[in-house]
Amino acid sequence: MSIPFITVEGPIGVGKTSLAKVIADTYQFEVLKEIVDENPFLDKFYENIAEWSFQTEMFFLCNRYKQLSDMKRKYLSKETAVVADYHIFKNLIFAKRTLNETEYKKYEAVYQILTQDMPVPNMVIYLDASLDVLMNRIDMRGRDFEKKMDPEYLKQLSEDYRMFIDDFEKKHPEVPVLRFSGDEIDFVQNGQDLQIILEKVDATLHRRSF
Repeated sequence: MSIPFITVEGPIGVGKTSLAKVIADTYQFEVLKEIVDENPFLDKFYENIAEWSFQTEMFFLCNRYKQLSDMKRKYLSKETAVVADYHIFKNLIFAKRTLNETEYKKYEAVYQILTQDMPVPNMVIYLDASLDVLMNRIDMRGRDFEKKMDPEYLKQLSEDYRMFIDDFEKKHPEVPVLRFSGDEIDFVQNGQDLQIILEKVDATLHRRSF
């Protein structure tokens, strides 16, 4: 019997952290939240992506590697279930969008070394939403550095996520991917919508005999 390691993924502003917290509270799992605000390059990144993308992505890669290594040691190795609002595979999505070819090759080489023994989630919850919904939610949470974000960048990033998740399902058919649209479901404001998600999570947990 394996231990649940659930990853909630999707583009910026889609509600990953909110859902991860709810699932953790519901099942008494440990919650792992990505560190965003501590990245010292983000302000500059959203002002000039080409100039500051490599520094930004390398900071996130090293930071997330440390977080996931600690999680593996403290929780999964001790058979404690975890739900995270990201997984390190998202780094390639962002890096491929923002780095030039030379930078990306260097970045990917470091990524492969750092992640070769990282645990793969055994359930992925993929949240998606239209650009208007994402921009509205980003505006509501009021992070100053995100106000500088180019909507076209977010649109392209959302498309990258869809392609990546499709590819992930092909490469990892053993890992269930639960997909939810933020245009159709508002689990923060609507308790019935939240229940729809939790019922599917519960069914998947039982089906996999966690």
